[in-house]
Amino acid sequence: MRARHLPLLAFLFLASFSISCLAADPPAPVTTGDPGVSNEILALKLDPLTKEELASEADGWQALLKEKAQAIADAEIASRTSVGEAREAQLKLLPGLREEKDALLSRFNTVLKAYELKGGDPGAYRKYEAAVSGIKAEVTDVSSTWHAFTGWLTSKEGGIKWGLQAVKFVAVLLAFWLIAGIASKLVSKVVDRQEGLSGLLKNFIKKMTRRVILLVGLLIALGTVGVNVGAALALIGGGAFILAFALQDTLSNFAAGMMLMIYRPFDVGDAVEIGGVTGKVNSVSLVSTTICTFDNKKVLVPNKKVWGEVITNITGNPTRRVDLVFGIGYDDDMDKAQSIIERVVAEHALVLEDPAPVIKLNELADSSVNFICRPWTKTGDYLTVLSDITKRVKTEFDAAGISIPYPQRDVHLIPAPAGDKPAA
Repeated sequence: MRARHLPLLAFLFLASFSISCLAADPPAPVTTGDPGVSNEILALKLDPLTKEELASEADGWQALLKEKAQAIADAEIASRTSVGEAREAQLKLLPGLREEKDALLSRFNTVLKAYELKGGDPGAYRKYEAAVSGIKAEVTDVSSTWHAFTGWLTSKEGGIKWGLQAVKFVAVLLAFWLIAGIASKLVSKVVDRQEGLSGLLKNFIKKMTRRVILLVGLLIALGTVGVNVGAALALIGGGAFILAFALQDTLSNFAAGMMLMIYRPFDVGDAVEIGGVTGKVNSVSLVSTTICTFDNKKVLVPNKKVWGEVITNITGNPTRRVDLVFGIGYDDDMDKAQSIIERVVAEHALVLEDPAPVIKLNELADSSVNFICRPWTKTGDYLTVLSDITKRVKTEFDAAGISIPYPQRDVHLIPAPAGDKPAA
């Protein structure tokens, strides 16, 4: 009989043991003994605790916070229901209580962060934290509002704390602003000595050096005032796909801008023809290319269009050929005209000897005999040579009696035979 009851006894023993375990009290909080502990020390104490233990810590700190919130509520009620010196005493008591509550909120937040990091759900705690945060003052009661404001302003966990945070934030930004300026100047000196880099790439490196340092400074400044920079970066990274889709045209221009800086089809100051726009390149950003036309119009061309079109760099080479055509009449002396052109070209100081100029009879046109004149000059002297030679050849032709014909049409009238009569 006893053997038959052994399984039942074992089951009852296990059941009672399980019930006793479930009924056991949760672990007592170990960090609430010193409510004034610094957040750094508190974080170190919380680090080895498990999720279950951190839940007890959160309950303990919530209880302390509730006790302080109750004390503030009692003082608020007393200040609104009493008069005279009793009311003033309660109003003077409130700033200290609120400062203590803010300190508890800061520690409570540290506990909740550790609890969430270990896999806990701090949702209910966060709601309670938000509910008891802030200052609840009677707006119509000027005295109460003034005491609340001045109390917060002079509180270590209020105005003083935020003032120090603001000073720290501005100081970090100013420090990195100075560092960015110094680094930009140093990088500029180094980059300017590099002969293999284009002006576009040099300007890009200078600007990006400063901007990257300022961005790093902003992130560090935000971190010093308690902003969770890692979470912000993670959020930006998570939305990168959506941003890339929404800004696909901008990213395409960005990629094209990088290609322009790497392959250097033109540089700042070059005269170019791109997508029907002709002018001088003023600047190239990661999004667009700024061109100043020869009639002084500022045109911004998207880099995607620049890289996707045929690019003509007018001043990309150090030398350039000047193409001229001179026409003389059919009755004029061709040899004399050619010798005049050759002499004018040879006497011009800006015409290069190498490559040698080409002056040849080229075409028997409808109204003229045309010579081609193709001297070479430096790119910067192109317009000067074009204008000077054209003017000089015209003057020499006029002095030598050589005509420069213009398009004309000769009409020959053939008389009708004598026996023909016009129709009536």
